[in-house]
Amino acid sequence: MTSKSMLLSVSLAVAGALASGAVSARTEIQNKGSDTLVNVAQSWAEQYGKINPNVAVAVSGGGSGTGIAAMINGTVDIANSSRKMKDKEIAEAKAKGHDPVEHVVGYDALAIFVHKNFPGDSMTITDLAKIYGRGGGATKWSDLGITIPGCKDEIVVVSRQNNSGTYAYFQEAVLGEKGKFRQGTLDMHGSKDVADLVEKTPCAIGYSGLAYATDHLKALCIAPEKGKPCVKPTEDTAFDGTYPIARPLFMYTDGQPKADTKKYMDWIKSDVGQCIVAKEGYAPIKKVTCK
Repeated sequence: MTSKSMLLSVSLAVAGALASGAVSARTEIQNKGSDTLVNVAQSWAEQYGKINPNVAVAVSGGGSGTGIAAMINGTVDIANSSRKMKDKEIAEAKAKGHDPVEHVVGYDALAIFVHKNFPGDSMTITDLAKIYGRGGGATKWSDLGITIPGCKDEIVVVSRQNNSGTYAYFQEAVLGEKGKFRQGTLDMHGSKDVADLVEKTPCAIGYSGLAYATDHLKALCIAPEKGKPCVKPTEDTAFDGTYPIARPLFMYTDGQPKADTKKYMDWIKSDVGQCIVAKEGYAPIKKVTCK
């Protein structure tokens, strides 16, 4: 076949497809960011594709910092984040002609995971600060009066990488605004990595979204300080804020969402979208009745 006849053949095929309606415009929404939100974001995208097949939502993780950087640079339609954007990040985005608008899409109880053989069921924020804080004073479980079967006493401190919104939120909520993490933590790329490592390591402690809890881990009941009652991490305690390390989960759009992005965001906040939040182990933004 000559080049001219091949070109004619392709042109006729495209023309035929257009005439038959086989080729249709499809909108793609770029959605990037938080590893805490990545599972529910993928579920949203999958279910929305069934409702509106003309819209494809491309979801990727990488951490809240990755999503926020993409929002600042204008390379994403929706940025997922498990922390609020900082004032300097918003200013940087605006300097580049972008206007981040915040949407709360769910709530999470940031669970403190320990091995299933851990002897206790609770811990205080003060204890967590001793374990995770630089110069906190607890490098061995015996420093806290704890003995764990199968553990040689050293605390294996599991954390997240510093581009994670979970890392930033934990730092602020547990260590304080100027608090720093201790050196020597095992910094995991994703929330699931934290849960997997703690599950296999008797001496370990780690923090992660409640949705990553399994029957092979223990999620501790957390008290603000010694002598105060502890609260278990659940969807209800995340929603009402009684759990000491509860947080909202965010999506950011460049300005108020429009067209297909607005329809998608409205659907996420609808009862159907919020039931997916609940199914994935997070707390919805409102009371919903799910099948």
